[in-house]
Amino acid sequence: MATNNSGRLYRSNDKMIAGVCAGVAEFFGLDTSMVRLATVFLILFAGLSLWVYIILWLIVPRSPK
Repeated sequence: MATNNSGRLYRSNDKMIAGVCAGVAEFFGLDTSMVRLATVFLILFAGLSLWVYIILWLIVPRSPK
């Protein structure tokens, strides 16, 4: 598990759709699968809008690596 030591949030190259969940997982040092599952759960059951994910996809820069 790679952690982001730069202090900035980036979209990860380890991506399924856009790399947003993997980037958040790297930033906080969490397991990527758990962040992806939590995101799906929040979108389906807790009212997190899919638009939030899309906006993060557009705003968060790609990883420079």
